[in-house]
Amino acid sequence: MLHKAMRYRFGPFLLDGDQFELRRDGESVAVEPQVLSLLLALVERSDRLVTRDELIDLVWHGRIVSEAAISSRIKSARQAIGDDGTRQALIRTIHGRGFRFVGEVALAPPSAAPRPAPPEEAGAAGERPSIAVLPLDLLGDPGRLGFIAEALPHELIAQLSRLRWLKVIARGSSFRIRGAASDPLNVGKLLGVGYSLSGTLEIEGGGIAISAELADTAGGAILWAERYTAPAEAVHDIRGRIVAEIMAALEIRIPLNEAQQARLDVPERLDAWSAYHLGLQHMFRFSAGPNEAATLMFEHALSKSPDFARAHAGLSFTRFQNAFLRYRGEPAAEAKLARAHAERAVECDPLDPFVNLAMGRALWLEGGLEDSLAWLARSTELSPNYAQAIYATAWTETLLGQGEAGQADADRSMQLSPIDPLHYAMLATRALSHLVRGDDEQAIVWSGRAARAPGAHVLIDVIAAACHALGGDEEGAAMWAGRARQRDVRLGREDFFRSFPFQDARVKARIAEGLKRQGF
Repeated sequence: MLHKAMRYRFGPFLLDGDQFELRRDGESVAVEPQVLSLLLALVERSDRLVTRDELIDLVWHGRIVSEAAISSRIKSARQAIGDDGTRQALIRTIHGRGFRFVGEVALAPPSAAPRPAPPEEAGAAGERPSIAVLPLDLLGDPGRLGFIAEALPHELIAQLSRLRWLKVIARGSSFRIRGAASDPLNVGKLLGVGYSLSGTLEIEGGGIAISAELADTAGGAILWAERYTAPAEAVHDIRGRIVAEIMAALEIRIPLNEAQQARLDVPERLDAWSAYHLGLQHMFRFSAGPNEAATLMFEHALSKSPDFARAHAGLSFTRFQNAFLRYRGEPAAEAKLARAHAERAVECDPLDPFVNLAMGRALWLEGGLEDSLAWLARSTELSPNYAQAIYATAWTETLLGQGEAGQADADRSMQLSPIDPLHYAMLATRALSHLVRGDDEQAIVWSGRAARAPGAHVLIDVIAAACHALGGDEEGAAMWAGRARQRDVRLGREDFFRSFPFQDARVKARIAEGLKRQGF
């Protein structure tokens, strides 16, 4: 990961790695995250050449990227700082080798004041959900592995602290609570948190067993629990999986519980946070009525806190749905609103993973998949186990024709969040990842699973129809096509490709032929 704690000055520009921002004469310059990462990579290494392979590792994290994509980002970086490919006054291309920043760079002093917290963090619009992660209780004598009881919760605190929507109690306070004192009701009183994460560590017969449970400290109810076992020597192999799965579970369970609590209150009394979480619950149903209800909840949140970044991101998401599934109005107008709200969310809090996800989704509607991928990469950089951003990355990769990468990220998103409200979309992405590679048999299997999954919207039926048609299962294709038409008689090929802008002309033509045979 790039180091972003330094600030660099060159000419009239200040490149602020701490706040991930480029400014010219004190004014912020609009730069896409991937372009900003590229600038940082070059400026931080202005004393030497940066090879193309090194740049790919630093900016794209080792992904396979085309020469055109690299050239596009270099061009955008030059434009942002007033350079161009002819003059190369600041960014010089060393043909066949890489690039070098040749401008005069000076370190700038740290900011005089810390970055102000968004209003929702400052408590102006209701409290964020809060959690205390406790050390694991030891069952029996764990011997040399006893350190895990504190090491694993410590890693969880570090990871959870990256989620800007969640307030996490520091280790110095939460690790003082052990044993009988770790009752959820007591934790809530002592630390003033809404949730506690606790568990046990046990060594049994050469194996290790770790349990974890998430509790609501208001009533003591257990919201989620899991048990992990492995041979003692494999503890480091499962450590990362445990942290990732717990992170993904909390991303789902806490917002769901917040929404359930909000439902108990009348709308006039909902504060910004409660309205936001209730909006989330409606939003993920992917149908017209709940989407409209979600829009109203997000608007209510913004009436209480106009700079609430996640509420703007939520509105972007509902406008995305309006365009994606043609709920109302003109799709182009809804797509424009989706982008406008995403941009406003970025202005309010550029370091929120959900905000970056919303921006990436909004760009799908314009067919800007490479640009979308940059925002999604930023989202997963900020929160590496953010299952929905990983799924969105898989979807974008698949639309770009990168079937293998799409399948890998779809599988990872499902592993991280097996109960995700968008699980059907993850399955559909896996189906399309096979389709773009010509593996029609597997495309049939996965598209059928997706269309049968709870919550699947009408476009998932169309995907199933296309996959079955191209795989030679005309009966199955007719069945899914018929169901799609029952749900939306207006739906046609143009609508499908407006929502799914496949970039490979051959793949698009092949899918179009399959849909045409089914009357779309």
